[in-house]
Amino acid sequence: MAHIIVVGNEKGGAGKSTVSMHVATALARMGHKTSVLDLDLRQRTFGRYVDNRKAFLKSAELDLPSPQMHELPEIDPETLNPGENIYDHRLSAAVAELEPTSEFILIDCPGSHTRLSQVAHSLADTLITPLNDSFIDFDLLAHTDASGDKITGPSVYSEMVWNARQLRAQAGLAPIDWVVVRNRLGAQRMVNKDKMERAIQNLSKRIGFRIAPGFNERVIFRELFPRGLTLLDLKDIGVKQLNISNVAARQELRDLMKALDLPGVEINF
Repeated sequence: MAHIIVVGNEKGGAGKSTVSMHVATALARMGHKTSVLDLDLRQRTFGRYVDNRKAFLKSAELDLPSPQMHELPEIDPETLNPGENIYDHRLSAAVAELEPTSEFILIDCPGSHTRLSQVAHSLADTLITPLNDSFIDFDLLAHTDASGDKITGPSVYSEMVWNARQLRAQAGLAPIDWVVVRNRLGAQRMVNKDKMERAIQNLSKRIGFRIAPGFNERVIFRELFPRGLTLLDLKDIGVKQLNISNVAARQELRDLMKALDLPGVEINF
């Protein structure tokens, strides 16, 4: 059985595609057969990232381990029973096809609430939710009072994760390991940053997620996208000496992979 990793939240610009590409490529480079699906059928940022990689490696005549991108199969609407949703069937068919030949299936969800995203969350063994370090993004997980210190209630996204957990429990499946990844942490020690830290710690105990370190804001991530590369590929394309920022970014990826604690994965970079 493949381990299913879902990367999702309901807000764009949190670094989902960067996290998806780096986690999937790290797994592939460590020798794990990794299949990936992009459920953002309109923007396809993650899909474009993988396409860019394929095109660059071909033009550079390089053969680097890569995750394998798959499309959702088309389903004939006439084969559905009354009340059945075509997106449920498309995603279920894709996962069923990939499971026998994959160790990991990583599913990247759109930054909005869709039926596909909802179904994907219920399939997750590991759920990764990237989050920018601001109360605007924190509102995705929970609502707070004006001071930012008191949590007043869960958000619609947290409720969706709760529903996904309920569905898995009813089906007798293992609980979702929900990991919130804090991205774009500022270097300065600010009051807002301390408040965010306290709020996330409190909420993690209340609604049951783990907290993992993510990526700081770095130019390198924007530069890697057009070629479909990750931090782990730099030496393979001839970058002999990594600068301090790149070394730090690589350490961030290592810390993230360790924190995810995926089954059968030994970090070797």
